[in-house]
Amino acid sequence: MTLILELPSNKEAALKAKAQAEGVSAEQYVQRMLDRELDQQASAPADADDRPIWEVIVDQMKDVPPEDFAALPKDGASQVDHYIYGLPKRD
Repeated sequence: MTLILELPSNKEAALKAKAQAEGVSAEQYVQRMLDRELDQQASAPADADDRPIWEVIVDQMKDVPPEDFAALPKDGASQVDHYIYGLPKRD
């Protein structure tokens, strides 16, 4: 497939500068960007809104280091008003 894009001169210059910085032609740079975008879409769930909320949370939390989880307060759920709003802890 051949695709012709008409770009304003400022965007053309920016594209050429980014391509040159990576040591590739403007066409190669655009091809790489397109490949990355399509690969990300292919690996993403078809419709993330259809997943159960616990799957969304697990997916978003997978890169959180274990030491950050260990630093969370053990009574965070029962004392949420204290930790978020600074209210006194409840008994």
